[in-house]
Parts: sequence; C-alpha cells; structure tokens
Amino acid sequence: MTTKLADVIQPEVFSPYVVQRTMELSALYQSGIVQNDAEFDRLASGPNTLVNMPFWNDLTGDSEVMDEDTNLTAKKITASQDVARKHGRANMWGANNLAAYLSGADPMGAIGDLVASYWAREMQKILLSTLKGMFAALNMTGKTLDITDLTGTDSLISGESFIDANQLMGDAKDSLTGVMMHSAVESYLAKRQLIEYVQEAGQSVRVPYFMNKRVIVDDSMPYDTTNKIGEAYLFGTGAIALGNGSHPDIVETEVDRDKRNTSGQDYLINRRIFILHPRGVKWTESSVEKPFPTNAEIENGDNWERVYEPKAIRIVRFRFRTDVPSGV
Repeated sequence: MTTKLADVIQPEVFSPYVVQRTMELSALYQSGIVQNDAEFDRLASGPNTLVNMPFWNDLTGDSEVMDEDTNLTAKKITASQDVARKHGRANMWGANNLAAYLSGADPMGAIGDLVASYWAREMQKILLSTLKGMFAALNMTGKTLDITDLTGTDSLISGESFIDANQLMGDAKDSLTGVMMHSAVESYLAKRQLIEYVQEAGQSVRVPYFMNKRVIVDDSMPYDTTNKIGEAYLFGTGAIALGNGSHPDIVETEVDRDKRNTSGQDYLINRRIFILHPRGVKWTESSVEKPFPTNAEIENGDNWERVYEPKAIRIVRFRFRTDVPSGV
C-alpha cells in the first residue's frame, strides 16, 4: 500500500510543530536577538494587517532648585506609536519532493523538520530585507558606521573599528550581544585569530564569537567579492520582535491530492502569518500594493521611520572592507 501525505500529516499537530521547530532552528532566535512572546502572538493573530503599539516617551528636562517661594512647574509625559506590519507567506510542495521522508519511522516529524528548515531560512531572508529597508529610512542615518571611504587599513574591519561601530550606541553599547555577517567576513576575521569558537551547552557545533559578540553567519548578508566590501549588523537582545499568528479563515496546513495524475500526486500546503518587527522603527505603509508586502517593498526605506530615540534601538549597521584597494 502506498503511504500518502494525508496518512501522515495531522494539520492540527503539524502546524504548531513547524512553528516551534522553525524557532528552534533559527540562530537569531537561539541567540536571543529575535524574541517571541504570547503578546506578540496575540497581536499577530488579531485583526488588520497593521499592529499599533503606543509607548511613553522618556521624561526630559532639568530638575528645579527648591526654595521657599517658588511652585514647581508640572511637566508633560508624551506618547508616541510604533507600528508593526503583519506578513503573510505560503508555499506548496509536491509529494515527489517529500517521497524520501514518507518511509521513515516518524514521517510527519521528518517532513515537519524539512518544512521548518525552509521557514527558518525564509524568515531570516525576510529579516534581512527588513534591516535593509529600515536602514534606508531617512532618520536612521545615525545608526550606520561606514568606513569604506577611509584610506588604507582604516577602512578594514578590525577589533578597533568594531568598537567604533559599538560606540554608535553610546552608553547603551553593552546592550549589543550579537553580530550577523557573511561567511567570507567570518573567515577573514578567523584568519587573524579574532574569532573565538565556543562549545555551548546543547549545541552540536562550536559557536563563533567576535569581540564577545555571538556571530550569526549568513551568506545572504551583503558582501561585494570584487571590491571586498561587507556589512555587519550588530544586535541587542530582543531587538526583533516575533509574533506567530493565525486566522480562522486561513488554513495553516492542508494536504491535497491530484487524482487525475496517472500515479496520483500529493501536495502539502503551509501558510504563515507573523510579525517580524525591529522594535522602535515603525512601518509607515507608504508603498504596498497587496494585502501583504513583498521583500522588495520591505526593503523600501519609505516604508520605515524611526520612532524610538537612537540608543533605544538595539541594532547598528557597520560597513567596512576586508582588503585595501590597490593604490590607496
């Protein structure tokens, strides 16, 4: 008897399993840079595609000197609003792509891991588009250190230039705990013995650290192999908020079968609604054509605006070289 997807996929079990395994497989989530909680899950499951998140601004102004004859002047506390955008994504796979997993001892778990790995890669791709867009916003210029136009070795990534990038956070620089970079940049730093590899509990491979920051390696990060120009993102814990949502009218997991195919063709369909939001940089909805934004629209700086004070945004962008141009 042939095993079909409908025989092994239980949608009510499969969907939450994939969501949980996606987070477990994400280095950004494991490092604490991306944080998920019940409140953001609730927001992602609520109405509308925009999520309004009001917040109180910090208290400002000088204190007053006490004397016998003067009354204090009452100061205001003001509010602002952060706005997150929901994302809706889906994909479908034919059973011929999953055939090798249908014969295992736990075929649903095997297929779930395969789908979860896909979503972990996809979420990281969407996050990189988000970072590209937010740093293209007009009022985010103070959050980028670009040393690529400096002369000689001053344009190179090093321990000293990395400290300068951290300094963009001022006295909040200790809140930065991780850094994301291209594998070519990690190799460059490792050759100069600037990467420390640590065997952490529960990890099957050693985790790289640079200047006491956990390194997340992703070859989707910008790196110009010709001019040897790279970028890194420095993060603090909880810099990115993750909300895994659902909607009663959107079926998260479905299996279908094409009976007209001579041998029969099974399909697995998986849908995701989620928030993946940089805290303190609101989504403006300036340029979106359909109910959910594309990666190109996410990368549009017009769709982003900083609303937190710069030091409260736990993300820094660093542009540098890994080689000095000839003649410079």
